[in-house]
Amino acid sequence: MLNEKIYQNYLTILKEELVPAMGCTEPIALAYGAARAREVLGREPEKILIRCSGNIIKNVRCVVIPNSGGLVGIQAGVILGAVGGDASKNMEVLESVKDEERARAKQLLSAGICQVELLDSPVVLHFVIEMQAGEESVLLEIKYAHLNVTKIIRNGEILLDQDNQDQQTEEADRTLLNLEDIREFADTVELSEVRELIDAQISCNIAIAKEGMTGKYGLGIGRVIKESYSDDILTRMRSLTAAASEARMGGCDMPVIINSGSGNQGIACSVPLIIYAREMELPDYSLYRALIFSNLLTVYQKLYIGKLSAFCGAVSASCAVGAAITYMVGGDLNRIKNTIENTLANIPGIICDGAKISCAAKIAASLDAAYLAHHLAMNGQGYAPYTGILQEETSETISCVGLIGKEGMKETDKEILKIMIEH
Repeated sequence: MLNEKIYQNYLTILKEELVPAMGCTEPIALAYGAARAREVLGREPEKILIRCSGNIIKNVRCVVIPNSGGLVGIQAGVILGAVGGDASKNMEVLESVKDEERARAKQLLSAGICQVELLDSPVVLHFVIEMQAGEESVLLEIKYAHLNVTKIIRNGEILLDQDNQDQQTEEADRTLLNLEDIREFADTVELSEVRELIDAQISCNIAIAKEGMTGKYGLGIGRVIKESYSDDILTRMRSLTAAASEARMGGCDMPVIINSGSGNQGIACSVPLIIYAREMELPDYSLYRALIFSNLLTVYQKLYIGKLSAFCGAVSASCAVGAAITYMVGGDLNRIKNTIENTLANIPGIICDGAKISCAAKIAASLDAAYLAHHLAMNGQGYAPYTGILQEETSETISCVGLIGKEGMKETDKEILKIMIEH
């Protein structure tokens, strides 16, 4: 039986994590920062300098900005946020951009008012926006989390200076997460306390999956998977989940419910479960509890990796969804652990080379691995401890994979960024 502190903490984690976002979260963070800076400046900027950490550059340069009319990249996101963003809408900052604001953003983009520089920072999620208009100037810094403003300076006057690594926007203690308590919470949580959150995740993420299946975005990967593979439950899970990601990366203006600051992770840890439950005609309560399990297990894994790294987040989310399928069909804790370890024995090496439409293909591949891991576990099969990076306990394996992603792949991240910038 969970104690009340852990129960309430897990509820708070879900409320903090399962929030709507329109478009890829890194360009949206830039747009949010620009909208906030424009509010402080009080007028349209004449010059903008945006200095971004490597991971921000990596995750913004190739994605279409939602509600932009097809604009791509860092300058587009910043300028559109400055011209038409509404910072009060947080990760949906670009929801209400008007035609005239899109047109103005394109004019300013063509005029070259926004310059981009690499910010040499040990913090992977870090950028600084400087705006000027006449004699007026504003500097705004966002650090550690997508909406975490740590510094605002207007005309040399410091309005805010708070290097808040613990992110005061996050009240829950994620270090209390562990697999056993996650399962217990999923088993016992009063569904009325999470129904609104989970209903939003189901409706938003399935809606964008169906939109992605129209083939209007990227390579139309969802339709290609559907037409190229046998008509079975795995094909339907892979096609719809990949389609949702591709639509999001391709500039679709429909919101998704994110997880760990990522729309792709929010999609990957939810859509396959929704499809599976509907195909198998499972009751709603079973799906709700599985989604709670999957969301918290994704957050648990990302606790060790961090929000941004050279480690593809599709692996973590797909690992969680595979384990959640095992949970949903009545697999015991040992089978759940085997599903996690069978996945992490297979695909821990997928690199993140930035946000873009090919993230959808990585999600499809990761789901294939996670579903195989589920079937192996349900057949009583699991890789032995110390097979490669696997450890004696599943929690140790998760922390070791996190160590690889956060620390071991730092040089990989630098090389990826170097290749992307120089070519």
